[in-house]
Amino acid sequence: MSLLTLRPLVAKQPNYLINLLRSRLSPKTLSTSQVLLRYYADKSHTQQSLSKSEERTDISTDVRPLGERVKENTKTASYMGVIVLGIGVTGIMFYAIFRELFSSNSPQNIYSEALDRCANDPRVQDSLGAPIKGFGEETRRRRRTHVAHSTYEKNGILYLRMQFYIQGIRNKGTVHLEMKQNNSGKFEYRYLFVQLDYYPHTTIILEDNRLQQDSHLSSQPSSLSSDLSSYGSLLK
Repeated sequence: MSLLTLRPLVAKQPNYLINLLRSRLSPKTLSTSQVLLRYYADKSHTQQSLSKSEERTDISTDVRPLGERVKENTKTASYMGVIVLGIGVTGIMFYAIFRELFSSNSPQNIYSEALDRCANDPRVQDSLGAPIKGFGEETRRRRRTHVAHSTYEKNGILYLRMQFYIQGIRNKGTVHLEMKQNNSGKFEYRYLFVQLDYYPHTTIILEDNRLQQDSHLSSQPSSLSSDLSSYGSLLK
């Protein structure tokens, strides 16, 4: 058996092997063998010491005081809280924008649908002249994108009133509409009409469902003129 073969055993039991070699080898050979055995034993011991030292350094290299580490962790947690809060606020904003733009009950969608109906009505086209465009109230920046609307509740039912303007190549008109929320939560027209701005201020009625919707009420349905008179006060 060679010394290289005994090398793994040297690392574990060097003294035992030295005693074994003394009993079987000559003094000269024994001296050489002892030197080699001691060399391998010392080398193995050095490697084991380095390995243990590396394990100890891997355990923890943070020598900062406990208070400083707690402060750092608290700061990190506060930053994470701000980030989470920002994500939440952004999500709410996107949800509100999505609901405003794409919900069938949103004022913007109601305006777009009513404008489309008015612009494609043959009577309106004949009175104003096609093509017809729509716009809202004029803002301080002289932009006419704001569409005046208001909501109110009566007998536990939600109503929406809206007013905007349309213009053709010849004349202008004002659109009035009112919608009522049904049992399924969707709005349906009570009335939709266009009042021409030039004399004799003819009214073109596109839809009027007040008589059918109010038939179950004991009171008489309101007239078109009374709805016009009360509309201005609701928008204020």
